[in-house]
Amino acid sequence: MPRLFYSILFYLAIPVILIRLLWRASKNPSYACRWVERFGFVPRIPIDQKVIWIHSVSVGEALASVPLIKALQERYPTYRCLVTCMTPTGSERIKTIFLKSVEHCYLAYDTPDAVSRFFERVHPSLCIIMETELWPNMINGCDKRDIPVILANGRLSLSSAKGYKKFSYLVRPMMRQLSWVAAQSGDDAIRFSQLGVNKEALSVTGNIKFDLIIDEALREKSTVLLREWRGPESRPIILAASTHRGEDEIILEAFAEIKSKLASVLLVLVPRHPERFNQVEALCLSNGMKVGRRSSGSIEPSLDVLLGDTMGELISFFGSCDIAFVGGSLVPTGGHNIIEPAAWGVPILSGPHLFNFTEASELLVRSGGMIICESAQWLADSCIQILKDDELRSKMGASSLRIADENRGALNRLLDLVDQAILR
Repeated sequence: MPRLFYSILFYLAIPVILIRLLWRASKNPSYACRWVERFGFVPRIPIDQKVIWIHSVSVGEALASVPLIKALQERYPTYRCLVTCMTPTGSERIKTIFLKSVEHCYLAYDTPDAVSRFFERVHPSLCIIMETELWPNMINGCDKRDIPVILANGRLSLSSAKGYKKFSYLVRPMMRQLSWVAAQSGDDAIRFSQLGVNKEALSVTGNIKFDLIIDEALREKSTVLLREWRGPESRPIILAASTHRGEDEIILEAFAEIKSKLASVLLVLVPRHPERFNQVEALCLSNGMKVGRRSSGSIEPSLDVLLGDTMGELISFFGSCDIAFVGGSLVPTGGHNIIEPAAWGVPILSGPHLFNFTEASELLVRSGGMIICESAQWLADSCIQILKDDELRSKMGASSLRIADENRGALNRLLDLVDQAILR
């Protein structure tokens, strides 16, 4: 009965959802495309083709799933991987990385008819959901069709757990239908258990984002970028990655202070969402900064700010800087991937809002590889101190790299669960 009421409410909300898509399309036209997929009219996969379905809600989860998908393709060559997401940026990354080697579409909205059409067209043998993207009708659809569901890299913050508990009559039956939950940490596992996940279905596998592979081609690209960005004055590089509305103002205030203390420094500023590129450029100009765009392909030595307005390059940017600030943390978004700069051995700065990376942030702060900054002045002072002190910068980078290396292995533990599901 609770799921019936939920479904009715979802149907009633569809006009609002479509209006929101149109509003987002006014800033990012990609949101106006492929609506039929969101209602379950996805491309058909031949019925005799075995399918492993991996769902990654957006670009962050999509990137985290890359090592997993590549491992699945090697381990199960007779299966076809279907990768779904909910956002155009996630879709673009999936298509760019995998080309035609995977099937790809948007996930259908969680209404009974859309869910049924989706399953009828793609008929997965296994569902792997990245992190915490759970939909009651979709999970129930898997359960009815005897499709095992693995929640991979599962995380559940304290605030999210409290939110789920308010709807326990709907959430608890859904949680009991999960075949396995591969939790990032013991705390995550406890919260999942409290919400109804069967204890025998729970395991702590760690965070697969630590299993990031930086290949030689990526290292060479970063070396070239660093040389270009430093310029003839060998200026230091500060990267502000995945910033949100409300953070850019703080970062630019801090950068003005840094510029007043250091002779030459470049800020590489990368907004999280492409639709904000023009807004952030205007903000930089209004603050008296000379701005260039990465998409132009060249950089002038006199630039103050380089706007990272390209897609898919952020991972290489982390290897081309002296300090990395990771956004989504000065505003209550929960933070973005602090593990990527750690894997490059870069000193990391962050704001205080890190509930998306609780365990990783605690490890990095305790090791001395990351500093939490709560204001523009704090951020400026930290940057100036790190850039002026070569020994401190080296120690912080070594500490962040050590944490990244010590916490690898979650991917293999997750693949063991996949083996159980496939061979059951």
